[in-house]
Amino acid sequence: MTEKTLDELASLLGGRVAGNGAEVIRSVAAIDDAGPGDITFVSDKKYARLLKTTRASAVITRAKDAPEGLNLLLVEDPVEAFSRVLDIFRPAIAPPPGIDQRAFVHPKARVGKGASIQPFVYVGEGADIGDNAVLYPGAYVGADATIGEGAVLYSGATVREGCVIGKRVVLHCNAVVGSDGFGYSKEGAIYKKIPQRGIVRIGDDAEIGACSTIDRATVGETVVGRGTKIDNLVQVAHNVKIGEDAVIAAQTGIAGSTRIGSRVQFGGQVGVTGHIDVGADVMVGAKSGVINDVAPRGIVSGIPAINHSDWLKAEAVFGKLPELKKKLGELEKRLSELEEKSKG
Repeated sequence: MTEKTLDELASLLGGRVAGNGAEVIRSVAAIDDAGPGDITFVSDKKYARLLKTTRASAVITRAKDAPEGLNLLLVEDPVEAFSRVLDIFRPAIAPPPGIDQRAFVHPKARVGKGASIQPFVYVGEGADIGDNAVLYPGAYVGADATIGEGAVLYSGATVREGCVIGKRVVLHCNAVVGSDGFGYSKEGAIYKKIPQRGIVRIGDDAEIGACSTIDRATVGETVVGRGTKIDNLVQVAHNVKIGEDAVIAAQTGIAGSTRIGSRVQFGGQVGVTGHIDVGADVMVGAKSGVINDVAPRGIVSGIPAINHSDWLKAEAVFGKLPELKKKLGELEKRLSELEEKSKG
């Protein structure tokens, strides 16, 4: 079991202690679950009330939010500091390098130095697995695909033929990169498949959530930019281009050939139609339907998505529609009565 005093943690994290620096920390926990020996954190004022009842031995927080009477580790960024503390007390288990005898690696594939190819992995002809990459059991890498240095493919992740995964990319369980795009031509009542012969290219340091799917381009490339983070159960269609450092929450769907700018933020269950441009730094509220271009730095919500402040006003009215309808009926009836009287 790892043990650190609060003073030792402060030295490692570049923070300072308020309280008992000799307090021994043995684990980490959420603020409402923490007990003696645990360290926790608070970064949002809405959770500050929990500081009154927490049983944690110490709390990571900002100096401006620091309460009295607790052992505190004061830092500029509590979330980043807590992430580092997690690595101290609950370090990731590093899989052993090498190719397990139960894996299949094609003789014409290349496996880099220090890579870990675990049981029941399939690596196809001409595939290139970068140095220190990790392929967990059941991962699939198709022919001529490239897996970058330090990339991680968790169990069931699939990278189909020809696709390119950048350095330090993480594909969570059952993510699929390079599935066929949804392309068909209609001949009479019959739909005939349009061959999907492009690839997917995912930039360095991107992360793709469990069961998300990124379709290969019809021709050319579907692109996910460097540093972009995609949540679970997201669908990215063929020929979509997503910029750098975007954040896309669960159950979002992006239709084909749409261009998404860098640093966008999409809430959960956002739907984006095809062949439009969503500019850089756009924020889209959860459950919104984006059917038109959105200018850079826009904030939109609703179905169809409109300016967020306008959507809030419309939403406030929506709940009153039954009452307004009733009043409108009464006014129409009263107006009709007045018109009949004036005719008489």
